[in-house]
Amino acid sequence: MALELKQLPEHAALQKDAERYPGSDVSAVETCLVLLRVSGDVEAAYGTHFARHGLSQARFVVLMTLQREDELRPAELAERTGVTRATITGLLDGLEKEGLVLRRAHAEDGRMSLVRLSAKGRQRLEGVLPDHYRRTTALMAGLSTEERQHLTRLLAKVAAGIPHVRDP
Repeated sequence: MALELKQLPEHAALQKDAERYPGSDVSAVETCLVLLRVSGDVEAAYGTHFARHGLSQARFVVLMTLQREDELRPAELAERTGVTRATITGLLDGLEKEGLVLRRAHAEDGRMSLVRLSAKGRQRLEGVLPDHYRRTTALMAGLSTEERQHLTRLLAKVAAGIPHVRDP
């Protein structure tokens, strides 16, 4: 269960914390809290959207990644989707059971497998994508094209400052 930030702290409370904890910047904390709240709301909306189509966000990302590739090794798929090999194995097991992906042994190395989207998987995506792109477009409708581009640049700057968990 994901924790949701429904009510942001008052500016005065954050100011009080900043006085108590040197190095704290109220503006930075407020901005980060808004970002967390909005990202949580977007994630929840997408979760509901994907559930209507019998998918999770993780399963959708795997299917979309495979749609853009001919075949991938599970390790490559894990790397591209940002999950562990164990997680990708579980996702692929479920997707294969449902007939959305196909696995086959690698031609040169039988210990390795290759994964591709099945016809049923392509069909599922074709059923999901029109609604998905409409919802995504509606989500961003309040911003002009220039504002969206600016937001993308700003978020990239925020992302660049995040320490990566997988880095040594």
